[in-house]
Amino acid sequence: MTNTYLQVSNIGDISEVHYTLYGTGNMLTGLLANPLYVRVRKNQFRVRSLESAKEATFDAQPPFTTARLLIGQFLAAESALKRAVKEMSKGGFFAVSPQVLIQPLEMLEGGLSEVEERALREVAMGAGASKVVVWVGRELTDAEVRDKLSGK
Repeated sequence: MTNTYLQVSNIGDISEVHYTLYGTGNMLTGLLANPLYVRVRKNQFRVRSLESAKEATFDAQPPFTTARLLIGQFLAAESALKRAVKEMSKGGFFAVSPQVLIQPLEMLEGGLSEVEERALREVAMGAGASKVVVWVGRELTDAEVRDKLSGK
């Protein structure tokens, strides 16, 4: 059985959303987690694996950004991020779903709406993430990404 926990925090102009799936094997998943730091620009994901320190940029084809929304074409964004996650995640016989911190870097005028936050979270979940944190603010160090993913 899987339970869902959603926590939303707003501190000034910084919003943080935690969406965690809790289920059987969660301790094992935590030990084997492959944390990914995903920065989102117009029609582009820049992904860094914290385990391997490998970083790559993935351009979306077809484009997912529209005139008004960073993620305006959901399926195109999900497909592009799924490709990126597959390429950046640890390979092997037993692949563990990554924990993802996703950060929009453009089109943030006035902050993110709940719909935009949810779109970011759902794109990452659809790409295979076991846990997603949406971060709006300055770019983070690897240590800060790990802290955010662990709930600190």
